[in-house]
Amino acid sequence: MGFTKDLWTRPDPTGAKDKNGKPVRLRNDRWGKGKRWLACWIDPDGSERSQAFRTRVEADQHWKAMETDIRRGDYHDPNAGKVLFDDIGKRWIGSRVVDPSTRLRYETVYRLHVEPYFGRRQVRTIKPSEIQAWLGQLSERFEPSTPIAAFLVLQGVLDLAVADGAIKKSPAKSPVVQRPKQHAREISAWSDERVRRVIEAHPDGLRCIPELGASCGMREGEIFGVALEDFDFAEKVLRVRRQVKSLNGLFVFALPKNDRERLVPLPDWTIASVQRHIQTYPPRACTLPWEKPDGPLRTHRILFRWPLDGGHVNSRTYAEQVWKPALVVAEVISPPTRTPRPEKPGLDGKRRTRLRYATTRREGTHQLRHYYASITLAGGVSIKELAEYLGHSDPAFTLRRYAHMLPSSHERARSVINEHFGFRPEQD
Repeated sequence: MGFTKDLWTRPDPTGAKDKNGKPVRLRNDRWGKGKRWLACWIDPDGSERSQAFRTRVEADQHWKAMETDIRRGDYHDPNAGKVLFDDIGKRWIGSRVVDPSTRLRYETVYRLHVEPYFGRRQVRTIKPSEIQAWLGQLSERFEPSTPIAAFLVLQGVLDLAVADGAIKKSPAKSPVVQRPKQHAREISAWSDERVRRVIEAHPDGLRCIPELGASCGMREGEIFGVALEDFDFAEKVLRVRRQVKSLNGLFVFALPKNDRERLVPLPDWTIASVQRHIQTYPPRACTLPWEKPDGPLRTHRILFRWPLDGGHVNSRTYAEQVWKPALVVAEVISPPTRTPRPEKPGLDGKRRTRLRYATTRREGTHQLRHYYASITLAGGVSIKELAEYLGHSDPAFTLRRYAHMLPSSHERARSVINEHFGFRPEQD
């Protein structure tokens, strides 16, 4: 059973009693220093626990509450929350069963946005109001995707703290904390003419890249990793089985996003384009690790290589040297300007410059994917089929993203009602 101990006094060694018959207690060396009353109880593991309070009433209430929680099975060690947030944060990142790129993204978000604010705090001291203030600061400085990712990591760490018994409940789940949201932006698809101009502005050896994006809805990394063995020209299908992606500057072959391979129908126009590319630029073997830098090596005869060094195409170089210049030629964006490089001047004392293109996410290669979605929906392809072709894990996501591109059903609805009520509109 629990009890309360007086830290400022000790029993009289002579056993003397006061006029009320209670044992006399004498002041000890701690008299007047710190909190006087110590609540003591036995935890479920059989260990004695304690916590100091200024008044006896508080101490009595505390150990009684601890014993009540033990009987209910809701006991939580008050000292467990003294662990630093950073200790739990590192455990949380290490415990994630995710692909290497997702782990890298978690680590980056934690290092840049979560650890600097909460890392040195005892996890029990973090309050919902502080989390809300932190989210507010992130929202002022960054686009919505950053506070969303940072909150996901924070919540994961605090959930682990709850699971490990460091805290009783997560302050991130308080109603005070307003979860950051991504404001949906309606996607607008490029016109046929714009897509054609962008394709024609590409150099011949890489022109098939935007053609595959526009006619098969492939992601950029999937196109960079597509190989000769992925095409079945007889069945007119393309097997999307891998992508080329960067992990801290090291390139690997990996499964497509959501770890899902898929089949995409090959239009005759695309078959003719790919076959012409293959004849002019025969695919060559490329060897990269699988999924992670130290993963097993895999070799595929990929379609696209850099003309100069023969290496595989990567996103950053393609964007700066091919995609953005093509957008300028196609009059999608303005010509670039020259800006000073951030590094020190060269040996000749002159500061180097670089071309800077004014682009947003609306001018990225994903626009070809949106174009594919728009023309297939307009042609009668269902949302479920489109989700399969695009590699979305949930058709509901495809519907939310592209519902506004579906052909209008207003006229069909009018016709159905008119027919059921026997109404025939007058003809002019």
